[in-house]
Amino acid sequence: MKIGIIGATGRTGSRILSEAKNRGHEITAIIRNASKLDDTSVTVMEKDIFSLTKADVADLDILIDAFSAPIEASDNHWKSVDHLITELNGTTKPRLIVVGGAASSLVDDNGTRVLDTPSFKEAPYYATGAAQTVQLNHLKEDATFDWTFISPAGLFEPGERTGTYATGKDELIIDAKGNSYISMEDYAIALVDEAENAKHIRARFTVGQR
Repeated sequence: MKIGIIGATGRTGSRILSEAKNRGHEITAIIRNASKLDDTSVTVMEKDIFSLTKADVADLDILIDAFSAPIEASDNHWKSVDHLITELNGTTKPRLIVVGGAASSLVDDNGTRVLDTPSFKEAPYYATGAAQTVQLNHLKEDATFDWTFISPAGLFEPGERTGTYATGKDELIIDAKGNSYISMEDYAIALVDEAENAKHIRARFTVGQR
């Protein structure tokens, strides 16, 4: 498949790039600074997400949004998705896969989100979580094209590529010890699996370790 990755040199995007490339997919890295990518086997599109157009991505099968904004500009998470929705509405490809956050995931059967919990409300990254929750809501409400939003576990960081992961629909994935964790390497596996198998069309799903 032809896969474009927005933010391909970031922490998550770079791991998705490696995973997809190792499976033989044709990669286009969509990045603001081409000099940050040393891999000459990958096509580079030097462009900011907000200037990306429908024509730029029309040849892609999958467009992965691994864009990340600093906390002080957290609203750019949903503003950038709004831009992509505007560009992609009315198209049949590419399918958009968004690297989402855990804040919108549910922690109980009453519909309580991670975002609603007291500890998260006091966290320094609350604004980021809130903005990523808006991302999901806007996709559900406004997107007319095929998309998938993948929420990681609560602790989401570089780590080991174990090759395993568990999935859920909207619930935060928690292991037997009560921990919620997924490495960026295993998350990349789950994302590329989804790109290849298309099991969650116009839907969100969650990933983590059991």
